[in-house]
Amino acid sequence: MFDDLLEANRRYRSTFRDPGLTGRAARGLALLTCMDSRIDPLAILGLVPGDAKIIRNAGARVTEDSLRSLVLGASLLGVTRVCIMQHTDCAMVGRTDDEVRARVGSHLGVDPGEWEPLTTPDHVSALRADLVRLRSCPLLPADLEVGTFVYDVREGRLVPVPVDLPA
Repeated sequence: MFDDLLEANRRYRSTFRDPGLTGRAARGLALLTCMDSRIDPLAILGLVPGDAKIIRNAGARVTEDSLRSLVLGASLLGVTRVCIMQHTDCAMVGRTDDEVRARVGSHLGVDPGEWEPLTTPDHVSALRADLVRLRSCPLLPADLEVGTFVYDVREGRLVPVPVDLPA
């Protein structure tokens, strides 16, 4: 079932040379982005392995687990700035949690109950909520730089999205 992956790894190993990288983010960057397979984070941002910590989840949302990773990155792995990068044509944007729960329940034949898919009506709403959540985490440094962006999957363009925090 995973023979294709094991074979690809055998080919990879034949030319692999240990670059001697540490576990630190060489460019001080953590990227939180979506799990969408159209996104190649290193290529999009002109990075190479070792430059950044890459955190991925559905919708590029600041969740408990992504906060856990960001806290560890900022405390132990050289992270001084965070890029939150959502993307166009995302399955989590423009839908409701109820709609996604219904699709998941129908697909699996189960009741998803109160499971939270974290959909959002639009990118700005999600980025604002996530920025508030990130900024309110007492385990992250107050001077952590945070940028919010939307990546256009059809044009390859990264667009900064200024987000005003509520007063």
